[in-house]
Amino acid sequence: MTYDLFIGDRTFSSWSLRGWLMFEKFDLPVNTTRVGLYSGTLKEDLEPLAPARFVPVMRSPDGTVVGDTLAMAETLHERHPDAGLWPKDPSARALARWLVAEMHSGFGALRDDCPMQLLGTVADFVVSDEVKTDLARIEELWSLARTRHGEDGPWLFGTYSLADVFFAPVAARIAGFGLSVSLEAQAYVDLHLHDLAFRRWRALGLTISYDPVPYIEGRTLTDWPGPTPRPTTPCGGLSINTTCPYSGDPVTDFLEMDGRVWGFCNPTCRDKTVNDPEAWPAFLQMVVAHTG
Repeated sequence: MTYDLFIGDRTFSSWSLRGWLMFEKFDLPVNTTRVGLYSGTLKEDLEPLAPARFVPVMRSPDGTVVGDTLAMAETLHERHPDAGLWPKDPSARALARWLVAEMHSGFGALRDDCPMQLLGTVADFVVSDEVKTDLARIEELWSLARTRHGEDGPWLFGTYSLADVFFAPVAARIAGFGLSVSLEAQAYVDLHLHDLAFRRWRALGLTISYDPVPYIEGRTLTDWPGPTPRPTTPCGGLSINTTCPYSGDPVTDFLEMDGRVWGFCNPTCRDKTVNDPEAWPAFLQMVVAHTG
C-alpha cells in the first residue's frame, strides 16, 4: 500500500527533502504532491490534511496524517521496523536519534544565514562566528558517529540511516554557500552531492524557475559543486524510443545526448533528464537497451 507525501519546492524546502528521502532511500511506496509553498496557496492546499500547517506532511495508507519530519521518521520506523531506517545496534541507534534530535531543533545560525538552495554556490559569502560555531558542532557530531559506528560503510553509521536523511539538507547548505569544513566533513558532504537520490531531487527541482528567487535574489552564484551533468540539450525531431522511459506514454518532448535523440512524455520528464541524465536509472537503462 502507498503513502501520500506533500512537499514544498525541491530547490529550497530542506524539510521536504528530509521527508522525501525517508521514502526514497528505504524503498517505501509513495505518491508525491507539491503544494504551494511560494505561490501563496499553502494553507488552502493543506486544508484536507488538518491540522498540518507546514511541509512535509504524509498520509498513511490507512488515512493517518502525520506532519513534522521527526514524527514522520518515528512513525515510519514503527510501521516498517525491517526497513533499516535506524541503525540496528542499540548504541548506534541511540546516538543516531540524538544527532537527529539536535539537528531538528538546533543550528539556528546556519539555518538563518544559509538557507538551503540547490541552484549553485553563493559567491563571496561571509561566514559569521555563529555559523562557524554551528559548523564546529556539526563536524564534532559527524566525526563521533563515524568513529564509533561508521566501520561498515561511508555514511554516518556505516549504512544509510535517518541520521543521513536529516543531515542531507545540512550538506546542501554547506555546498550552497561554499562553507569551509574539514576534509572528513567535506567527504561526507560530497557523498550526499553524489548520491543518486539527492541528484534526482535536485534535477527535478531545477525544472522550475523563480522570479524573484527565494532567499538569494540578487546574489551571485557559481557552479553547483556536485557532479558535472553529462551534456544534453532539448531538441526537436524523431527519437530512437517511442515511449517515455518513466511513464511508458507516447513521446512528445525530446533531448539530444551524444548525437542521439531521446523522447519523453512531457517537458518535465525531458527537463529533469537534461538537468542530470545519469541520475535517472530508467533513462540510462533505456539508452543501454537501444545502443548497447
